[in-house]
Amino acid sequence: MAERTFKITSDSGLHARPATMLVNKAGQFQSDISLSFNGRSVNLKSIMGVMSLGVPKGSEILVTAEGNDAEEALTAIEGVLKSEGLGE
Repeated sequence: MAERTFKITSDSGLHARPATMLVNKAGQFQSDISLSFNGRSVNLKSIMGVMSLGVPKGSEILVTAEGNDAEEALTAIEGVLKSEGLGE
């Protein structure tokens, strides 16, 4: 299993548009990918799950991936977070 921690820097947190981008990117991989925040963990391939977390600016999230392409998945998700100004 691979995991990375990110800090959300977007003023709006993980609202609908960035959440959709993350879910779409996660869906491109075979690995099981989860996003954890505030003691709760959801499937990063589920838009409803991600939105239910209500992640605000300044929060730390943990993204974990388990499977054949876990490292590639985390690198791609990190790319979306950084390129869209969502997190670091």
